[in-house]
Amino acid sequence: MDVNQTIVKVLEEIGVDYVFGGSGQVNASMLLALNKSEKIKTVIIQNEQAASFMAAGYAMFSKKLGVCFATGGPGAFNLFSGLAVAYSDSIPMLAITGYTSQRMRGKGALNESTGLSRTPDSQAMFAATTKKSVILEDAKYAVSTLEELIYTAFEGRPGPVHLHIPKDVTIAEIPFYRSVNIEVPKIFAPAAQVDEFNKKFAENFTADKKPLLMVGYGCVRSDSKNILEKLINTWKIPFVSTMDAKGYIPEDNPYSMGIVGTSGDVGANEYFKNAQTILAVGNSFAENATFGFNAKLFDGKKLFHINIDRHEIDKVYATEARLVSDATPALENLVAYLEKNNVAALPENLAIVNKHHAEILPEFSNGKLHPGYLVQLISKNLPANSIIMGDAGAHMLWLSAYLNLNKNQIYQNPGSFGPMASHVNGSIGVKCANTDKTVVCACGDGDYLMAGFELLTCVKENVPVIYVIFNNAEFNVIKKFLLANFGEHAFMGIKNPDYVKYAEACGAKGWQVKNAAEFEAAFAEALKLQKPCIIDAIIDGDIYPPMSISKV
Repeated sequence: MDVNQTIVKVLEEIGVDYVFGGSGQVNASMLLALNKSEKIKTVIIQNEQAASFMAAGYAMFSKKLGVCFATGGPGAFNLFSGLAVAYSDSIPMLAITGYTSQRMRGKGALNESTGLSRTPDSQAMFAATTKKSVILEDAKYAVSTLEELIYTAFEGRPGPVHLHIPKDVTIAEIPFYRSVNIEVPKIFAPAAQVDEFNKKFAENFTADKKPLLMVGYGCVRSDSKNILEKLINTWKIPFVSTMDAKGYIPEDNPYSMGIVGTSGDVGANEYFKNAQTILAVGNSFAENATFGFNAKLFDGKKLFHINIDRHEIDKVYATEARLVSDATPALENLVAYLEKNNVAALPENLAIVNKHHAEILPEFSNGKLHPGYLVQLISKNLPANSIIMGDAGAHMLWLSAYLNLNKNQIYQNPGSFGPMASHVNGSIGVKCANTDKTVVCACGDGDYLMAGFELLTCVKENVPVIYVIFNNAEFNVIKKFLLANFGEHAFMGIKNPDYVKYAEACGAKGWQVKNAAEFEAAFAEALKLQKPCIIDAIIDGDIYPPMSISKV
């Protein structure tokens, strides 16, 4: 068995059923091993950057490892954006790339990136973008190296890892094979710290201190939904969500305040101002959620913070009490403490009634679809158990404000690193890992134009993602930023193609819609077709989402 076959066998053993990558000379022999696998579907992309985004999407809402691969040098470098997303957003992922053979190094070999003789140093670059990066120099260490890297990807706060395989090593025979052991323990805080944390929180859990629960993406990664709902519903705790956790707890829950932050819901922001006891779980206090890292945001409040990563605690705001712990066991211990000590529930009337952006919006603005109304149409017609992916831009803020997710639906934005087009491609990986769910990518036209050729990948692999393009022919949120700061804008226009003809040219289905009836008809047909689709929605670019733009 050679190293290529070993990699495939290990991935099969740990349950990976999709990998994403590109063709190239250094990793060409790996394609032969993947082609022989009966358990793994190999998705060959148009650009390696898309493979990294797809791998991140594949792991985002599954318990599986996202895997992408590329040839050495330029192919490998195209993976960096997706690895940065995985690193920032705690997604377990393995990138495998080619590398120059030992005897060729320093001579300027094709695609060399050893850092020698004025070649780029890919090892340093990958080490800076992952939890760990390794060069496999000897085939006999293939299994142990893979085992260590995969364990590292899942251990503690999840994230990406990387493996360089020299061209000569990739086809070398390994002396023996053994099954890998990837049993990653949960992170638990010491019992004494847990007791102290629970005691302090219970002492501050009174109606006059208006307790508030902040649900972050760490709760999604930790499968905390059941214990969160028990905590919320039993003790009647008002809660807010970050964008990354929107819909994880249904938004029609009577204690849901919505999203807090710069583009948050009015009720959530108003309640947060008055809250004195804050329980933040799996939350990293991103810029949007903290009104641009407002230094006084937690003045007069006591922050109780649970996070799997100790570096996230006290990073932005000082805590009253803290637990470095996986979210689920920490919440289970807190619930047990509240039960054991008969801590009373909060009064029913503590939550603000008018919580969310729920106003009736006009269908049109300036003769085009109102973008907020378009989001309400998506929300109205979105099936249960769906996953809706936003991308970077104004549409993301419209989605976070006006989506109403109550039927085991969940929304994901591009995270703190936030590259444009990450979810145009990432949605494909999400669908591969969640074949039983509807996956909708609601993206801006600027996002789609950066990555839209992967529609060919969707068609080739029969991955039925529905793309709803918010077409305003401009970089809308940047335009607003320029106008807010300088009173003028420049270079904001976009030249869009005929997306219907483009979809048809790729073998997909496309519609252009300009009103509610056209959108609902197109969306209904897209759901029935179960094939890749584009809905080109013409929206007004002169109306902006509910948010505040910070001055420079």
